[in-house]
Amino acid sequence: MADRASLNFFQEYWIDAWQRSILTLDVLRERGNTFVARAAEDAPHVLGFAFDVVLDGRTLPRPVNYVLVSVKPPEGTVIDPAKPPYVVVDPRAGHGPGIGGMKQESEIGVALAAGHACYFVGFLPKPMPGQTIADVCVAEAAFLEAVAARHPEAESKPVVVGNCQAGWQIMMTAAIRPDLFGPILLAGSPLSYWAGVRGRNPMRYLGGTLGGTWLTALAGDLGNGTFDGANLVANFESLNPANTYWEKPYNLYAKADTEAARFLDFETWWGSPVTLNAGEMQWIADNLFVGNKLTSGDILTADGTRVDLRNIRSPIIVLCSWGDNITPPQQALGWITDLYDHEDEIVANGQTIVYTLHQTIGHLGIFVSSKVATREHAEFASCMEMIDLLPPGLYEAVITEIDEKTANPGLISGKHLFRLEARTLDDIRALGANSDEDQRRFATAARVSEIGTGLYRTFAQPAVRAMASEQSADLLRETHPHRMRFAAFSDGNPFMAPVKPLADSIRADRKPVSPDNPLLTMEKVAATWISTCWDSYRLARDAMTEAMFLGTYGSPALQAMVGLAAEETPAPKHPDRAQEAIAVAWRAELDKKFEVGGLVEAVIRSIMYVRRPQRSVDERGFTVLQAVRRMQPANRRLSFGELKTLFREQYLLLHLDEERAARAIPLLLPDDPDQRSQGWQVVEEVLGASGDLSPEGTERTARLRQLFAETRP
Repeated sequence: MADRASLNFFQEYWIDAWQRSILTLDVLRERGNTFVARAAEDAPHVLGFAFDVVLDGRTLPRPVNYVLVSVKPPEGTVIDPAKPPYVVVDPRAGHGPGIGGMKQESEIGVALAAGHACYFVGFLPKPMPGQTIADVCVAEAAFLEAVAARHPEAESKPVVVGNCQAGWQIMMTAAIRPDLFGPILLAGSPLSYWAGVRGRNPMRYLGGTLGGTWLTALAGDLGNGTFDGANLVANFESLNPANTYWEKPYNLYAKADTEAARFLDFETWWGSPVTLNAGEMQWIADNLFVGNKLTSGDILTADGTRVDLRNIRSPIIVLCSWGDNITPPQQALGWITDLYDHEDEIVANGQTIVYTLHQTIGHLGIFVSSKVATREHAEFASCMEMIDLLPPGLYEAVITEIDEKTANPGLISGKHLFRLEARTLDDIRALGANSDEDQRRFATAARVSEIGTGLYRTFAQPAVRAMASEQSADLLRETHPHRMRFAAFSDGNPFMAPVKPLADSIRADRKPVSPDNPLLTMEKVAATWISTCWDSYRLARDAMTEAMFLGTYGSPALQAMVGLAAEETPAPKHPDRAQEAIAVAWRAELDKKFEVGGLVEAVIRSIMYVRRPQRSVDERGFTVLQAVRRMQPANRRLSFGELKTLFREQYLLLHLDEERAARAIPLLLPDDPDQRSQGWQVVEEVLGASGDLSPEGTERTARLRQLFAETRP
């Protein structure tokens, strides 16, 4: 202490700066060694749970590099066999698998804590020869069939969580095989690729500013038929150069004593890029990133089946954030307005859509952050059965803290109240959308891309493929800047040999700088200034990118040259004939059911009738309803599937003709006054669980009380 006190602030700072530099180099050395070791593994992953392999996609008739594993619950975890199993699907977007279960507080962790058996779908670093996106869809369907077969006691079908790229992949599978899916949770998943607002999140312009997807084809050819996922990682990093080139390394340097573990955990995943078949990446770029064909219904399977997202009958839950610069809310939710003009069409089509908007969390945080896992993901996991029972429509999930004013807190699971509020498509449009002129610009960019890619394939591709070999492709991958910056600091670099002994000696005699040292203050000020400079560069670059895209593809001459007429509406909606026929059929079927049913139908219809004006429902009423259901003898208890059908039918009857449905309630009631009294008691208990009713709800309750007391007509 005496020696340290004798140092002046100048000496103190520079000794600390030297020590932090060596400690930072040592962390980078560990990161490099981890990178080298993982590159040699057959199946590197960051999954933090023990597991057993259930089904290897390489053994399927159409082999893929995906694998289904069963997660082993930690000691003390109780799994409820009646609850639907969870299947977490990780994104294959350049990075390796495991991010959805990297730590205890994760998507997998909260699902296990809520009593769900849990499965994980990951992938190997290299694709199978000839593997296609369609093959992956077939494999995912086989995985879900295997999961369902292992849980015959589950009351509903598997819950599927799709992170980022995995979201659109499972949505495609669900559109083709809707019979396999329970609720679908999309975390940071883009579905409407042209959507966005001007001045923010310019990644949607990338395909146009690069002149289309011919560069994707070139990269695949140089890779000898393989596309390097490190290129996708580089795209992600370019979005925030301040973080990539300064804030992340400086944060490690500034907190060299405490930041190493967190830094290495994340970099282990971030620094292990995987590869895709060139055909897979080309399909993604042509049909999704630039073509935006998923919501327009222009994607067909090999047998001619149209991939129509309106075929999905499971609840679709969308978790997105204003802080996400890769999948902003417009891209995560714009598919709803792409498919529907009015929320009544969602109801008529029988779809249930739930969304929630986080205010600040970034893209990776949506499925990595512990705070999101213990709040949003935990609430969805605990209330998934409630969501599965929701009638068709559009809802926003609102999660609030419990306080002293919260009624019946004993009916709430955890520390937050989960509430679902009905929304309209105007609420989605209010998030921001393209004008018709901007839609035409994106359509123009898509056609320019088709032309450019066609020209490349005709004139340049044969020569590029003739020059490429597996040896040259391996060399390109090994010398990719993303890999080089990891490998350069490993023990394979002889210049790193002195770093470890130096770091060990520093840890044994660490002399951190005083927090009030003026040079440390100057360092922090300089660091903030550097971040600001990088942010200024990003803003200028993004503004220039947007101006170039809008100016180039807004040219009437270019639009005419690619065959896009001025009056043509880009990205047309799905043809509606089939959906209209479905809507007419269900209306005709429902018209026969107003006066059909018994006490259970009367109770459910009454609860919905009272709650309908408030346009919201929370977990407390569902908790009471579930308790009443479990009290019934097993041989008389409605199955979950029967209850779900009942909820849907009663809601649709009220939606179709509310007054007629209410007047018919006495026709459903039994003659026995005691049974009617018991039914009314259930109605009151469920309605009272959520606190005071609105004035209109109180009036409707009084009307129903009289109807239940009347003698059956």
